[in-house]
Amino acid sequence: MIFLRSKAEIEKIAVACRIVRDVLECLMKRIAPGMTTKELDSCAETEIRKRGGAPAFKGYLDYPASLCVSVNNEVVHGIPAKRVIKKGDIVGLDLGAIYDGFYGDAAVTVPIGPVSAEAIRLMKCTEEAMYLGIAQARVGKRLSDISHAIQSCAEGAGYSVVTAFVGHGIGRALHEEPQIPNFGPPGRGPRLREGMVLAIEPMVNIGKSDVRVLSDKWTAVTVDGTLSAHFEHTIAVTKGGPTILTQWSH
Repeated sequence: MIFLRSKAEIEKIAVACRIVRDVLECLMKRIAPGMTTKELDSCAETEIRKRGGAPAFKGYLDYPASLCVSVNNEVVHGIPAKRVIKKGDIVGLDLGAIYDGFYGDAAVTVPIGPVSAEAIRLMKCTEEAMYLGIAQARVGKRLSDISHAIQSCAEGAGYSVVTAFVGHGIGRALHEEPQIPNFGPPGRGPRLREGMVLAIEPMVNIGKSDVRVLSDKWTAVTVDGTLSAHFEHTIAVTKGGPTILTQWSH
């Protein structure tokens, strides 16, 4: 079932989303060479709770942390541990929060110090693909119009879209219907309606789209070892167009 949220419900989702945004912005300022991914996770949980929220990921399907930290060829769901972040890395930070029974979710990939030109291009393309997908989230459009815009941008730059993981509806649960693939032809799927709240999240690889999950049963990596980037916003479909609930404050 696809839920259509009231304005009051969307405002509650927006509170959770603002917590996610604020904590991710805090992490983006603090992340530096020499930090461990576990230190980032501890910081994320502390900052979420400081703002009156609760981590959405911790304990979800037995996930052991509050933050997903995916480095270089890690696509998504990297479990924070003793890994030390280094200059030249690109690091995906994926965070969810719960506030008053409603969920917010967002992700960003950040460079650590100077990184390769190819890494910068990949991150810019992935973020652009996300915003092009979001631009399609208008009343009367079809769900796959989002998917097609993302795929067209990524493949137009010579990259591959990950097909193993998709975006999703969000609200009173972290993952709700509909699933939102980052690929496919336009004009397919349900029509977008006012009140839909969606997490739009392209994952784009420099090389092939194939991924595999490591023995920890969570961390997904590119099969060919190439870099991957991940960006995500939670948005609401409104009469006036898409409203980004996790929009950065700068």
